[in-house]
Amino acid sequence: MKFFVDMPLSPELAQWLRAEGHDAVHGNDLLMHQSPDSEILRFAAANGRVIITADLDFPRLLSALGSAGPGLILLRGGNYSEAESLACLRRVLIWIAHDELPKSIVVVDRERIRRRWLPV
Repeated sequence: MKFFVDMPLSPELAQWLRAEGHDAVHGNDLLMHQSPDSEILRFAAANGRVIITADLDFPRLLSALGSAGPGLILLRGGNYSEAESLACLRRVLIWIAHDELPKSIVVVDRERIRRRWLPV
């Protein structure tokens, strides 16, 4: 699975994903720390990467575009420590089939996981 970890989240998430056998990059790795969300969406879609973020603008942008991708995992519900972010991501990877992630918006918080199919 290919992932793009957005700037609001720790680069440690990308490192953990790579250790688990995934192809993961953090925005810092690609010097995209000041890139607009629309550019990140284009990059992720062109490279088949699911975006992992805490930025609430991404679902709105995907909806406005009527886009069928890229997939999105949104950590919602406040500031997360690295350990909490990792726990949320682990839950998503256990509960949502990997082949469904590129076609979904997955919203995860400390209590639950919700999924919407793309396009919205």
